[in-house]
Amino acid sequence: MNPVKEPAIMNVTGRLLMILSVSRRTDVPAFYGEWFINRLRDGSVLVRNPVNPKQVSKILLSRENIDCIVFWTKNPENFMKYLGELKEYPFYFQFTLNGYGKDIEPGMPDKKKELIPLFQELSGKIGKERVIWRYDPVLISKDYSIEWHIHTFESMAEALEGYTKQAVISFLDIYRKIKRQMAQAGIRRPAEEEVFQFAQRAGTSARNHGMTTVTCAEGYDLSCFGIRKGCCIDRELVEKLIGMKISVDKDKNQRPECGCAESFDIGSYDTCPADCLYCYASHSRETVNQTAAQYRPDTPMLCGEPDQFDKITERKAESCAIAQLSFFEESLADK
Repeated sequence: MNPVKEPAIMNVTGRLLMILSVSRRTDVPAFYGEWFINRLRDGSVLVRNPVNPKQVSKILLSRENIDCIVFWTKNPENFMKYLGELKEYPFYFQFTLNGYGKDIEPGMPDKKKELIPLFQELSGKIGKERVIWRYDPVLISKDYSIEWHIHTFESMAEALEGYTKQAVISFLDIYRKIKRQMAQAGIRRPAEEEVFQFAQRAGTSARNHGMTTVTCAEGYDLSCFGIRKGCCIDRELVEKLIGMKISVDKDKNQRPECGCAESFDIGSYDTCPADCLYCYASHSRETVNQTAAQYRPDTPMLCGEPDQFDKITERKAESCAIAQLSFFEESLADK
């Protein structure tokens, strides 16, 4: 019997920006928190290239290699017990919280009874500047009119007053993989007049409750409503959290309207069991079930393992922090 060959590992020098995205591709805090913490403890993670799956990156996760971690989640309940393990790392959360029911977000618990209190608890533990509220995506159907969204946003803004400093809004994008199911469910993107109607009320409500409002990857100019274009991987916020300036480019791998700074995402597509109807990161429930069945919390790769045909490249990290603030310079952390 021939022995199983180990995948070859190559070392690549060069600059790797060390803002870690966890993750645009799946809800790691909700479903894979133990795996992520095990990766921090072990000091590295393996990530498949979603375009060329046989290319695998090995990323070192020591504090020296990581400038900041950005978490994306709709339900961090299972992750709360691990917050203490992050004490050496600058980090913040993008917390998606809207009012949809089980017809749109079947995997989410009750928003008023569970998720709003959880948002408040997380903010109390890590600070309101590190929990960003995402009201995303705004979609229209027979059950969810723009008036419904206005009422829901205003109600949630009131509940979250004092627990966050920023609200992010975005409007449904009809990706090719969800186009059919959106049509079957009678769901559409808001029309321009609906966007402006919502933005006017949302911007006012957020300001009244101590928040600024920004958009995510939107082409609309909503500045007349006090809403500016935002970025989820936010260079300025990272600088405030680490107390240092950073040199980082716009992420060229995102949509043209996206203003995010470059980061490295360690998630995998087709792994999120939340089953949100509008999700762009999953092809089908069957595909997710097959992929998630491979999950083991102690493996270096999320939902799978490398094989002999993989080419593993160890990425040599270089911090994107460029200078500690001068004693005479205004502290970014105090802004």
